[in-house]
Amino acid sequence: MPARLYCCVLLCCLIGAPAWAQDSIRYDVFMDNAAHREALVTITIEGVPVDSSVATAFRMSRTSPGRYALHEFAKNVYDVQAVNEGGDPLPIERADAHEWHVSGHNGTIVFSYRLFANRADGTYSMVDRTMAHFNMPASFAWAKDYQDLPITIQFHKPDDWTVATQLVPTDEADTFTAPDLAYFLDSPTTIGPHTWRSFEVTEDGETYEIRIALLHQGTDAEADEYAEKTQAIVEQAAAAFGGYPAFDHGTYTFMATYLPYASGDGMEHRNSTILTSTRPLATGMLRNLGTVAHEFIHAWNVERIRPKSLEPFDFEAANFTDALWFAEGFTSYYDDLLLKRAELLTLEEYATGIAQGVDAVQNGSGRTYRGPIAMSQHAQFVDAANWVDPTSFRNTFISYYTYGAVIGLGLDLTLRMEHGTTLDAYMQAVWAKHGATEEPYDMLDLQDILAEVTGDASFASTFFRRYIRGNELLDFGPLLAQAGMLLVQNSSQNAWIGDVSLDFSQNSARVVTQTRAGTPLYAAGVDLDDEIMMLNGQPVGKQDAWNAALFTLRGGAPAEIVFSHRGEIMGSSISAQPDPTYSIVLYETFGLPVTPEIEAFREAWLGRK
Repeated sequence: MPARLYCCVLLCCLIGAPAWAQDSIRYDVFMDNAAHREALVTITIEGVPVDSSVATAFRMSRTSPGRYALHEFAKNVYDVQAVNEGGDPLPIERADAHEWHVSGHNGTIVFSYRLFANRADGTYSMVDRTMAHFNMPASFAWAKDYQDLPITIQFHKPDDWTVATQLVPTDEADTFTAPDLAYFLDSPTTIGPHTWRSFEVTEDGETYEIRIALLHQGTDAEADEYAEKTQAIVEQAAAAFGGYPAFDHGTYTFMATYLPYASGDGMEHRNSTILTSTRPLATGMLRNLGTVAHEFIHAWNVERIRPKSLEPFDFEAANFTDALWFAEGFTSYYDDLLLKRAELLTLEEYATGIAQGVDAVQNGSGRTYRGPIAMSQHAQFVDAANWVDPTSFRNTFISYYTYGAVIGLGLDLTLRMEHGTTLDAYMQAVWAKHGATEEPYDMLDLQDILAEVTGDASFASTFFRRYIRGNELLDFGPLLAQAGMLLVQNSSQNAWIGDVSLDFSQNSARVVTQTRAGTPLYAAGVDLDDEIMMLNGQPVGKQDAWNAALFTLRGGAPAEIVFSHRGEIMGSSISAQPDPTYSIVLYETFGLPVTPEIEAFREAWLGRK
């Protein structure tokens, strides 16, 4: 491998050009000199109509498939230049923050820029001496007048590196194609010393290769175990949806990067997924597999079962949708469910996981302001979006991942209790109507399918009115009891005044998270950056002192809290209350009988399919 890596991307859009690229766009990616995480991108367009009055526009995307907020990829583009076929400079006009117009050419434009790329995750890009990680919208500009043309890309790389991508291979080494710009921008690519594993699945007489491309520092045995468990998850996902999608070009690729300098993420794409984490397989196998499950479910739900509000995906603006409670939330319900069905989680571990979600939604004050649809519509502000001003999201927002997962759990258990059917059957019906056909859905479509699956239009209408368009929450006590699970409030002998983080480094209890609405601390007027000095007459400058003072509040009698708010000493009354958080406990834990009916229910719900 060269001492320095450098990445040069050459894009040729050829109209009336050589036969190998007739009516297509060609990229060439050269890797050399990336020591400073810099890539040089060169875009060559030949056969551009010569008209001095019309400029050719080159644009960087502003967002990326699977992300809903703006990410402004042009911020890392600089040293923009353009020349003609003979190397003479061409005039460039910066049309806006994301677009450059080039004019004065003679039918050929060579457009180049430098790109800083130093984040390996599901959205951004990284080029360094160890690997290259390309999310296409973050990496490659595109010519606005050529979005519908097929694309060819060749990666010029070190000999010991391989290419992992959902792009279509060709007979030419390390050369791939995409049918158009939309597929190209949806096709992340990792290049490096991959460890490869694969297995095959069949559907309707077609065989698909499921490929795993690992970039990690672990052992071959760990890679084998990871592949074996991934296969179990893949099989359980297909069982839940009633079969596999028709993967384009015969493959689906897991691009898994588990390296100390990666950033934790997972991102779905039509025939592949990006999986990144600092967790090595040796210690983070199960958590990494949770992301595997989530992203693979997206091959059905969101990649082919598409909401109308995301069609077509807009690469130039934030994508506003009402459907993430279903697209992300129901997917989140299935990720742990598949781990349990694949026998990678114990029953106790599964119960603990769903309890965290139920508690977050049950006790989340955000439900006062927004239901699942409104939470989905907030994605452009929370989906890896960046800002400098503080927000009140801790009190006004519940993740549509969590909220939707809890709705999925509740609907599954309700369907099993009241209608003799399952969420699997519902998802299979949604798949048949909107996934296999790739006909986008809206909220009324989802409601109508629920009516069809249950044979009860009134139930479907009421469910959507109360729990989807509204912000009510199902009663999980009797629903979980079917499976021999108790929903238990964590009331204890300890006093509880709120789930808040405190910093004791300055001899006071400084509040470092926003206090939650409905908690005693919130009612007492204490909030972020306030310094609590006394509690029930006791100084609380150390953790032990805080615990001791909190202990004296047992019983709920009013006490005084003294705190400093921006230099002003203030006092207020505070009364502790029972811990409102929830756990889900198996009947066995309390010595309650696990009947044959409960055993059968558990097997039908959580057993291997």
